Amino acid sequence: MKDRFFLFIIAFFGSICFLQAQATKPNVLFICVDDLRPELGCYGQSYIKSPNLDKLAGESYLFKQHFVTVPTCGASRYSMLTGKLPQTVSDVKNSAFVSALQGKPESEIPESFIHHLKRNGYYTIGIGKISHHPDGKVYGYTEPVSKKIELPYSWDELIFDYGKWGTGHNAFFGYANGTNRNTLNKQVRPYEKADVDDTGYPDGIIAELAIDKLRQAKERDQPFFLGVGFFKPHLPFTAPSKYWNLYDTVDIPLSPNNFLPEYVSRSSLQNNGEFNNYQLGEEKATLEKSISAAYAKKLRHAYAACVSYVDAQIGKVLNELNDLGLAENTVVVVWGDHGWHLGDHLIWGKHTILERALHATLIIKTPDQNQNATINKIVSSIDIYPTLMELCGTNMPYKTKGRSLLPLFSNPTDNNWEEAAYSYFRNGISLRTERFRFNKYNRDDLPIELFDHETDPNETVNIAENNQDTIEELMPVWEKGNTRFFEK
Repeated sequence: MKDRFFLFIIAFFGSICFLQAQATKPNVLFICVDDLRPELGCYGQSYIKSPNLDKLAGESYLFKQHFVTVPTCGASRYSMLTGKLPQTVSDVKNSAFVSALQGKPESEIPESFIHHLKRNGYYTIGIGKISHHPDGKVYGYTEPVSKKIELPYSWDELIFDYGKWGTGHNAFFGYANGTNRNTLNKQVRPYEKADVDDTGYPDGIIAELAIDKLRQAKERDQPFFLGVGFFKPHLPFTAPSKYWNLYDTVDIPLSPNNFLPEYVSRSSLQNNGEFNNYQLGEEKATLEKSISAAYAKKLRHAYAACVSYVDAQIGKVLNELNDLGLAENTVVVVWGDHGWHLGDHLIWGKHTILERALHATLIIKTPDQNQNATINKIVSSIDIYPTLMELCGTNMPYKTKGRSLLPLFSNPTDNNWEEAAYSYFRNGISLRTERFRFNKYNRDDLPIELFDHETDPNETVNIAENNQDTIEELMPVWEKGNTRFFEK
């Protein structure tokens, strides 16, 4: 009897200690923004109206040189959530999650850092586009909503409000009247402004869901991970009129490099297929010549309106986090899944291993932080996994390819930090160092590309041919990231 009582006392106090330990773990609010290149005021783009993200950046770690591993949505997110560099051709496709995870049993190695947090006492909630599909479920663009979960073991809750659009894919490509690109067979424009309130488009609804879940999470005696995936500024560039009205088209700057880079093969670029899918656009984009300045300004105006729209939705969520008293114990991450060419190199879209497609937003705020630290070191999306685990006091069961960013938190100019980020697409691997971008392709007809960001930040001239010494110096560093993903 005494032994039983003793065991009960141990178990009771053990459970109390466990709950106290859980209570001290920080929450995580992880905000994914689709196609958000660093086109924000805090990144020096003064014409952009992004007050909420600028305010967050003013009390956070702002990463000026953050690069994604793959310039397409699904593969970039797969790499970031798993901490892995692409190993196979499937890993650089939007179907990366499906290829790697569907129909497979839960394994000892977690499928994502969300899964790992869930195993370590976190209550995990997903809203919107965190993995690839807009609602986290696997089904085709014109199919009914599926019950298959893209990350089958990561979520305690996975929610979405389909609204007037009916499915996640329709909402993702949706217009204010409830129509969408899919059912209209691409007979749509790549932009729209409408006299609707913020919930007239999906991101406004996503923000409301996030606010509701924050209120519920506050009542739990458990740390939470809340993933919120906003759609804009992904095509179509659709936003309420009030965000368009923040800008005058004549004041919108054109791309500083709206021409093909010299000594680069067109085969290493992309021919605007996604953009031209919006078949009612006034002009088609090609690599032959630039679209008109007037239309380019209109499109860049539309992109800016979408940035301001999503900025406002993020602001609502952050304000609620503060109002609930949760900010003092919550890690906040804002992450753009890749960049986007806004007419740069005659391209409207991503899908290249050039700077504009790979350079993306990254802001991290730690609990109680109220000062900005701008970090100019080269970092990669795969660094997010180990960083969050360290911030959350969670042991890593295995090593990822990423590095914790905490050394840069304490010393943003750390001279021991290796400045190298690797990116992959189709037949190419890109190395970004402090000064250079070095691209090498697995095709004999594509030349090596070398761009000097000290003298040519817009990557206008490939200088590889006359800089063999630099190439020889960079090749061993490039080889560290050569996963040979393109080999069968």
